[in-house]
Amino acid sequence: MGFLTLEKLSKIYGDLAAVQDVDLAVDKGEFVSLLGPSGCGKTTTLQMIAGLVEPSAGTIRLDGRDITRQKPNHRGLGIVFQSYALFPHMTVAQNVSFGLEMRKVGKAERDERVKTMLGLVHLARFAERYPRQLSGGQRQRVAIARALVIQPPVLLLDEPLSNLDAKLREEMQFELRRIQQSVGTTTIMVTHDQAEALSISDRVVVMEQGRMTQIDAPYRLYERPATPFISSFVGKMNRLEGVWRKGAAEVAGVTLPTEAGGFAEGQAIALSIRPEKIALRPQGQGRLDGTILHRFFLGSYWLFTVETPAGPFSVSVPNDGDEPARQGTAVSLDWAPASLRVEALAARGAAA
Repeated sequence: MGFLTLEKLSKIYGDLAAVQDVDLAVDKGEFVSLLGPSGCGKTTTLQMIAGLVEPSAGTIRLDGRDITRQKPNHRGLGIVFQSYALFPHMTVAQNVSFGLEMRKVGKAERDERVKTMLGLVHLARFAERYPRQLSGGQRQRVAIARALVIQPPVLLLDEPLSNLDAKLREEMQFELRRIQQSVGTTTIMVTHDQAEALSISDRVVVMEQGRMTQIDAPYRLYERPATPFISSFVGKMNRLEGVWRKGAAEVAGVTLPTEAGGFAEGQAIALSIRPEKIALRPQGQGRLDGTILHRFFLGSYWLFTVETPAGPFSVSVPNDGDEPARQGTAVSLDWAPASLRVEALAARGAAA
């Protein structure tokens, strides 16, 4: 059993099941992200853990203690909201100190804990400033410091980076992980950004239509997505449908090399491969010939759309400083057979 456990947790609004029978065990000190699109139930799950939404069914346990019906202020959890919810009339130090004052912590200890926490988040020299005098990233760190200074058993983060610009968001991902690892607080973060979840989490929980569909380490989630939805939502994925013929994968009459096997003759199959697993070669020197339809320069890499007899493929190529092939160029796609995953489409039945 984990330090924080959810057992058959559900939230029903009339005919809508916002969250359905979710089970999750989070270890002490672990950083877990709830990832999914809008309306998947991730925020509702976080709010039930926080005590802001009452579950329709199920149990929430913290260190073996049932907190399902406890009021939020009795749970002692730290929460950072999307808006940060800082008090504009209070200085940085006063904002961070507020939770300690509510807990009637003595002034000497309060001042020492605030000083230590502001040092941890690199804001010691901003202690007397007001939120309006801070950047977005600094305000976020104040909110984190305020949540952590009370020494909560669990830190809950609701889309904590969504209000930041792209560059600052990337910087703050790693800053957030640094802070969490420094204090060792068990952390649950809600996000819709797959790059954010993959980069800093110990485990990622993908939610879809109120259910947890895969709980895994970031690397395994990316390399071995459990469903077609996850393969498309977590990173980019080329996905094709075909049949298994004569011990090989066939798409639109084209045989594609793979190390998969064990399918019945004529079995409907789905093939998937990540764009970065594919290399561009001169025509005739790869596994599948095609023509470049589009190319997009994305700084660290180029993204191509290549039309082939088996259908269009997205191909990601690292930027090595030279200009790559142009639109209309005949090329060939190459990949390691192990990179092309094959799954049975049981619901479709056998192909004719």
